[in-house]
Amino acid sequence: MNTIQTRKTEKRKRKSQAREIWHRMRKNKLAMIGLAILIVFLLLAIFADVIVDYDTDALGRGQDRLAGPSAEHWFGTDYLGRDVFARIVYGTRVSLALGLGITVIALSIGGFLGAAAAYYGGIIESVIMRIADMLMCIPSILLTLAIIAALGTSLQNLVIAATIASVPAFTRIIRSYVFTVIGEEYIEAARAGGMNDFQIITSHILPNVIGPIVVEATMNVAGTILSIAGLSFLGMGVQPPQPEWGAMLSDAKDFMMNQPTLVFFPGLAIVLAALSLNLLGDGLRDAIDPRLKD
Repeated sequence: MNTIQTRKTEKRKRKSQAREIWHRMRKNKLAMIGLAILIVFLLLAIFADVIVDYDTDALGRGQDRLAGPSAEHWFGTDYLGRDVFARIVYGTRVSLALGLGITVIALSIGGFLGAAAAYYGGIIESVIMRIADMLMCIPSILLTLAIIAALGTSLQNLVIAATIASVPAFTRIIRSYVFTVIGEEYIEAARAGGMNDFQIITSHILPNVIGPIVVEATMNVAGTILSIAGLSFLGMGVQPPQPEWGAMLSDAKDFMMNQPTLVFFPGLAIVLAALSLNLLGDGLRDAIDPRLKD
C-alpha cells in the first residue's frame, strides 16, 4: 500500500509541477515566440503533402529555371526548375524528423547508460564514463564525419553516426541529474517494496529528472539539425534528390550571385528552426528552475 500511495503522490506532484512550469513559461515572451515558430514548422512537416505535391513541385523539373519569387513560385525555382518553397516544406519534414529521431534514440541510450552509471557506481560507472569521455574528446561533427566516412554515405549511416556522437553528452548529463535524486526516501521505499533495479530507474529515477532532460533534448535537436545541414552541404548527409535545407544551400552556392533567394530561404529556414528550439530550451530551463535565470 505504501508503494501505491507513493506512486500516486509522485504523479500528483509531477502534474502540479508541470502546470507551474507551463505557467512560468507563458510569461517568457521569447520562449512563446520560439514555441510558435516551432509549431509552424511542425505543421508544415505534418501537412506537407496537403500544401504541395512532392513529385510535381519538389522533384519535378519545370521550364522556369532560376526564376525569382512570384505568385506561381513563392520562393522562386532552382537551377532545375524545381519549386524552392515546395522543397523547403519537404525539407522541414526531413530535418525535423532526423533531429527529433536522432535525439530520441540518443536520449534513450544515453539516459539508460547515465542512470545505470549513477545507480550502480563502481566498475560499471567507470567503464561507461571512460568510454563517454573518450568519445567526447572528439568534436561531435568530426566524430560524425569519421563514422560516415568509415560506414559510407547514406541516410541510415547518418542516423547512426549522429546518434553515436550525441550519446556521450546525454550519458554524462543524465548521470549528474540522477545523482541528485538517487538518495531520496522514495527510492529507498521503492527498493524496500520489492521493485527491481530496472523498475526503480525507469519508474522513479528518470521521471523525476525529466524536466532538465527535456531542456537538454530540446537544445540537442537544434544542434542536430545544424549538424545535418552542415553534413548535407558537404555531400555527406541527406542525398539528392531528396529535399534538405543544407543540400539546397549546397546546390545554390554556384548561383547565389545571380539568384540570392536560392540561398536566403533555405538559410532562413535553418536559422529559424535552430533559433526556435534554442529559445524554447532557454524558456524551459528558466521555467523549470527560475534560479538559473540571468
